[in-house]
Amino acid sequence: MSELYLSKGLYPAEFLRPSVDFILATQQADGCIPWFPGGHADPWDHVEAAMGLGIAGEFDAAARAYRWLARTQLPDGSWWASYRDGEVLERGRRETNFVAYIATGLWHHYLVSGDRELLDELWPVVERAIEFVLSQQTVHGEVCWAVDAEGNTMDDALVTGCSSIHKSLECAINIAHALYRPCPRWVEARWRLGEALRHRPERFDRTWESKARFSMDWFYPVLGGVLGRGQAKARLAARWDTFVKEGMGCRCVSDEPWVTVAESCELTMALLGAGDHARAAKLFSWLHQWRDHDGAYWTGYQWVENIMWPEEKPTWTAGAILLAADALTGHTAASRLLTEVRLSDSPQEAKRLNTRQFFVQP
Repeated sequence: MSELYLSKGLYPAEFLRPSVDFILATQQADGCIPWFPGGHADPWDHVEAAMGLGIAGEFDAAARAYRWLARTQLPDGSWWASYRDGEVLERGRRETNFVAYIATGLWHHYLVSGDRELLDELWPVVERAIEFVLSQQTVHGEVCWAVDAEGNTMDDALVTGCSSIHKSLECAINIAHALYRPCPRWVEARWRLGEALRHRPERFDRTWESKARFSMDWFYPVLGGVLGRGQAKARLAARWDTFVKEGMGCRCVSDEPWVTVAESCELTMALLGAGDHARAAKLFSWLHQWRDHDGAYWTGYQWVENIMWPEEKPTWTAGAILLAADALTGHTAASRLLTEVRLSDSPQEAKRLNTRQFFVQP
């Protein structure tokens, strides 16, 4: 199937089941989900794949993925950049957006499963992670992208990373309210981060070349809930022709003939957030030509040389496919997590966001 047009209520469970099975087959006994068999894992992409499992009702496997993060968390609340076969692979840095993403994953898991026990069990993990991230927030509002091996701040910020953190803070605040442990400082920190992303572009890419050629810098402020709908529509329209290759997907970078599946899925959800369902469904429909026979998706396609590149089929790409399909169809109670800002201001509101009628049956 090269095209698959999705709309509300039409989640293609049978078609997507091989993608779920690919993630399950790649997950290791300790719960870690590497990029592919024999590959490394990083905390952000590990969570992306785990959310895909949750959408499919594979709650036990998803819970094992989150518990792996609990076991490997460092005392300061962070994780190293990458791991392989139970060992740390990259000790050079700890990235703040990687660390924050457990909040997005765990809130997603609660929405799809209703598993309050896991939410309560892993609250200390989330709390430590968010406190680590906010220790790297500057007086200007942005969050520095990483700390080095010695714990020194790497003093610059990424639009994409901070936009992801903005969404993770929303989820962390919702978790806190759901557990009757409100954290008003997190609410203020999220507002300050949003203000920096909206109004202080000079605080990003200060010490390196601008990342504006990367498509994620274009659409992540939409995906992360930083912009209102009108601003989101205008931002996506401004560089649509720069980044979108008709019939193929979204480029990873503006100056390379290369579309990538995960970025295309994320852009699909950003379009939904901007109210453009028709274009989101069309973009998503192009992506299944990059699916392999085992249900996994290639990272991307380079159209000048007519090759899949790189020759990798990551679990997180399959996770992104599942997230976008859920967002398009409204299959689970988490389907709007990455297309709307749904910020609770009380335990009662957090409970309302968790709507049992949408729970996936395992």
